[in-house]
Amino acid sequence: MIAIQAYLQQKASHVEKRLADMVDMPRVPDTLREAMTYSLLAGGKRLRPVLVLATAEALGSDEETALPFACAVEMIHTYSLIHDDLPAMDDDDYRRGRLTNHKVYGEAMAILAGDALLTKAFGVIAEGVLQADLPPETGLELIHEGSIRAGAEGMVGGQVKDILAENKQVDLTHLQEIHRAKTGDLITYSVRMGAQVAGATSSQIAAVTAFAEGIGLAFQIQDDILDIVGEQEKLGKTTGSDEEKNKSTYPALLGLETSRQWVTELITEAKASITSEPSINGNYLLAIADYLVSRDR
Repeated sequence: MIAIQAYLQQKASHVEKRLADMVDMPRVPDTLREAMTYSLLAGGKRLRPVLVLATAEALGSDEETALPFACAVEMIHTYSLIHDDLPAMDDDDYRRGRLTNHKVYGEAMAILAGDALLTKAFGVIAEGVLQADLPPETGLELIHEGSIRAGAEGMVGGQVKDILAENKQVDLTHLQEIHRAKTGDLITYSVRMGAQVAGATSSQIAAVTAFAEGIGLAFQIQDDILDIVGEQEKLGKTTGSDEEKNKSTYPALLGLETSRQWVTELITEAKASITSEPSINGNYLLAIADYLVSRDR
């Protein structure tokens, strides 16, 4: 059995080290750099950058080539967390076991730190393409897809739908639409990014895309479950916040047991997408999928 925890920790450590180098920018105002670093280097699962690395490696690329792209997607993810925690949005005081960015640096600096990370991410993608001597069209495709999946048609649009759905009971289809965009799009982008960096074929990209869409939805359902049954100390953030804000969740619509069963079904289907494509050496991707079912944070 693959020691997935050790793999995740090793890859997260490599991402953390490269991120620290990337934000060591002497021309940036000290307070802004500190605010960016505070959230970017706060640890966490690093699921999205690890998916970039694992997918690239499953398709024959190497970590060094894929690492800048993994860092770019983590910058996008971190920016979204900083903004999501703001009083005008989810109004959270804790993230990854410590005070949220705006609680330490103030709302204005938190907003600007998020802005800076998002903008930097696209520069990192362009630089990664140049460093690895990838085809220019690969860089254009990655930047174009990133602007969609992280923007108004993807993650940001999903956050808007989530805000508009507060204090309303939405149906299952609407809830899936929200989370496909808010959470799933960045996970799907991470996997597709790894595949494109590795020069994957169209059939390989289709297989990993189906895998990513499955685990993306499973990840969100599991998050909803953990918001009810998880421990705040393990999660590093306040539990019960969804119920407190009267948000529609999968357990609220389906019940806890049905939600758990659906997570298992989604992961099984996602894994089948990988195993159906023999050219993908997807052992670590399969292990990550299993980890998502069993995680408690």
